[in-house]
Amino acid sequence: MDPIRIWFAYEFAILLVGKVLCIEIARRLGSNLWVIKRTIEISREPTHLAVRDNQLLILRKSEQDSRRLPARPPNLSGTIPCEDIGVVMVDHRQTTYSHHTLIKLAEHEAALVICGQDHHPVGMYLPLSKNTHLLSRLDAQLNASKPTKKRLWQQIVTAKVRAQADALFPLRSESAQNAKIKLEALSRRVRSGDPENIESQAAAVYWKVFFHDCPDITKPFRRKPGDRTASPPNNLLDYGYSAIRAAVARSIVSSGLLPAVGVKHIGRSNPFCLADDLMEPLRPLVDRRARWLAMRGELELSQANKAELLEVLTEEVAFEDQTGPLFVVIARYVSGFVHVLTGESKDLSYPQSVGETGT
Repeated sequence: MDPIRIWFAYEFAILLVGKVLCIEIARRLGSNLWVIKRTIEISREPTHLAVRDNQLLILRKSEQDSRRLPARPPNLSGTIPCEDIGVVMVDHRQTTYSHHTLIKLAEHEAALVICGQDHHPVGMYLPLSKNTHLLSRLDAQLNASKPTKKRLWQQIVTAKVRAQADALFPLRSESAQNAKIKLEALSRRVRSGDPENIESQAAAVYWKVFFHDCPDITKPFRRKPGDRTASPPNNLLDYGYSAIRAAVARSIVSSGLLPAVGVKHIGRSNPFCLADDLMEPLRPLVDRRARWLAMRGELELSQANKAELLEVLTEEVAFEDQTGPLFVVIARYVSGFVHVLTGESKDLSYPQSVGETGT
């Protein structure tokens, strides 16, 4: 049997641990076994996070006594083994953390994402890499030739446009099917470095039709990244993208690369340029979920809607000749990127959807 398909809890239950939402995500153990990796989302009430015996303790802050932690705290909402945590999303301004908690999250290579008052991520805490090939990989990244970077960007844009075309496949309107044909044609025109800016041309075609038949959405829909005043479902898209960005950034650091050194994205104030590059072909996975919510009139960042968007990390995707949950496949995707940088490979493989989410 294909080792990537031997999973525990394949149907990924959404668990409520007290007031904290835990979305279970598979992770690989050894060479051929999957156990549970989790994304923790905290937003319902003031919470204090602490660690004891390598267990993350989620404590209701209103009752918590910070001076001493009893053996069985009466305000305990739940516990999660630190080794099982992949991402912690914090969306409550009164959440606090012990210094020991931050140390343990880093030691277990978990990413911590902090959201602001508008519920959108404003910061990310990542572990330092323990990769044994750190220096050689940093050298390959910092000294990557211009042709290599341009070829990589060509492949990333081609993959993104193809993924957008695939996302339109279930839409039955004539305009959507015509747009799909246009996107497929555009994907074949991408050249090294994308000098014609096919990525932008494809976006104009894609967004014009993607939410066209969804109720309660202003037409035509205009994608405005990061604009907190933009009309829905921009809010859903931004939140979902942030989950993928965190997972990609985590894998980049674990692979011994610098997330600030991108292939195409450049910005003095952006410490995650490479994550923004590599997540481009993955965005349509979030788009499908945002559309699924929009078709049901669910346009607010409610607890349930955030749970649906975060579940993108559990979604089964295809990668090369195998399938697995996106959170785990991202690590193989980033590893493939490293192989291109080091000259071990010329082509970058990328995760592809195998489901019909968002139709």
